[in-house]
Amino acid sequence: MRYFFESKVEKQEKGYTIQIPFNVWEVCKQRDVIQGDVVLDNKIIDCELHPKEKGNYEIHITDEDAVNVELGVAHKILLHVNGSLIRMDQNSPFSFDKPIRKIDSMEVIIQPEDGLCGQACVAMLAGVTIAEVMSVMDCREWQATMGRIISALNYYGIDHNDIIVYTEGRDAVLPKCCVMMERMGRFSHYLIHFDGKYYDSNLGVLEEYDMSKLLGYLEIKC
Repeated sequence: MRYFFESKVEKQEKGYTIQIPFNVWEVCKQRDVIQGDVVLDNKIIDCELHPKEKGNYEIHITDEDAVNVELGVAHKILLHVNGSLIRMDQNSPFSFDKPIRKIDSMEVIIQPEDGLCGQACVAMLAGVTIAEVMSVMDCREWQATMGRIISALNYYGIDHNDIIVYTEGRDAVLPKCCVMMERMGRFSHYLIHFDGKYYDSNLGVLEEYDMSKLLGYLEIKC
């Protein structure tokens, strides 16, 4: 999976680092030091993701790779991490060629209790119940992560972009359909944007949304 965000390259005692604006444990299944690569100033660079605390990581790049990079200014970063998804599509009857449904409309699903917004988003996209999605994802309240959501989308054959775009409250033009993430305390809240409206499992269908709350989004192809 790939992750797009803006961050600075900084020189520290331990070398050159790039801060990651999202919780790596929420989207990747690995822990400890993680191998990856970044596209920085149109150059592909091998890197390592080093843990800081509670799922927060920073990217480490070599002195040689950082020598021509301007420090202390925001760069557009494309991070690639191998094997960051939980596989739940091995026995799926669906595929991207034969999805569970064509996404040409959206019906809001209100979650029966807090902590099921990720499952509700998948249910809205797939046109199934939250209970069924919980069975596919094998997770309960407050356990849905973007990684699990993507894996569930793969199970239902719902095609999506392979890049999660992190906007971090900046203005953004959303695609026709996407899974949106907003920070809610130490968790993320997930909702759907479809054709100019916002489908929130807590609040129902919204005509407007405060983009300053948006952490990022994953585009759904439809």
